[in-house]
Amino acid sequence: MIQTLLLSLLIIAIAIALLSVKLLFRKDGKFSSMHIHDSKAMKDRGIHCVMDQDYEARKTGRAM
Repeated sequence: MIQTLLLSLLIIAIAIALLSVKLLFRKDGKFSSMHIHDSKAMKDRGIHCVMDQDYEARKTGRAM
């Protein structure tokens, strides 16, 4: 039982260390944005964030 717990904690610690490599070793390290409105590819396809779509619908009077 204790071996399984220690193995699990070791795996979690390794995963956290690997996720933080970019943050620790880059001068201005930060996670890239995962929001749709920050993605150029989504903008090029005309895909918007649901919050932006709701705002536009309310502005034009098409909101339900």
